[in-house]
Amino acid sequence: MGVGKDFQSDLTGGAEPKRYIVSDKGLPDDFPTHAHRSEFWEELGRTVATLGFLEETLGKAIFSFTATREIPEDQTQAELEKWLPKLERALSDPLNGLLEAYGKAVRDNKAATISNLDSLLEGLRKAAVIRNVICHGSWRAPDEHGRSVPFFVDRKNKIFDTSIDVGYLRQLRRHVVELTCAVINTVTHMGWQFPGSSGPGNPIFQSQRGAQTPERHT
Repeated sequence: MGVGKDFQSDLTGGAEPKRYIVSDKGLPDDFPTHAHRSEFWEELGRTVATLGFLEETLGKAIFSFTATREIPEDQTQAELEKWLPKLERALSDPLNGLLEAYGKAVRDNKAATISNLDSLLEGLRKAAVIRNVICHGSWRAPDEHGRSVPFFVDRKNKIFDTSIDVGYLRQLRRHVVELTCAVINTVTHMGWQFPGSSGPGNPIFQSQRGAQTPERHT
């Protein structure tokens, strides 16, 4: 119908539009991260890595609570069939999914000894929110104090508006370490050795003829 052609003519006055190409040859070294100090990016990377370790820890905790849960003898086979999909999700779920699965696994295990589960889960949920910002935000140039507001919009269209600097990241990383230790303690406090560690407690896996099988309770 010619609508597109007429609209283009209005924009260009009937002349062929100029076309441009962005070249990467003249960009600053380390673009687009050149505006921040190296210290900022190191701290950001360490924070992201610490959040990743928290996710791995939650996955191992989910395994621990599901592997040591008491199961009636007549339900053992059915529970084993459901167990593998749970462990597979624990390997691939993002932090939000992991913490909900962790909370359920703890509640379903009658031997759990944690007394402040709701408080711990609330702390983990807050960490999950900032984790999305830290990992997926687009970092703007810092102000004169080295603070930067990452561009991030959540699924509720809420725009993140907090300035972040090296001190903020260090404090966040320390807090995530505390949460990680708290998750580990929920396993070791029951007397179990945390999977993948050489710490105290009874191993959840016991070797049988070279194969490792989890301790099961009936």
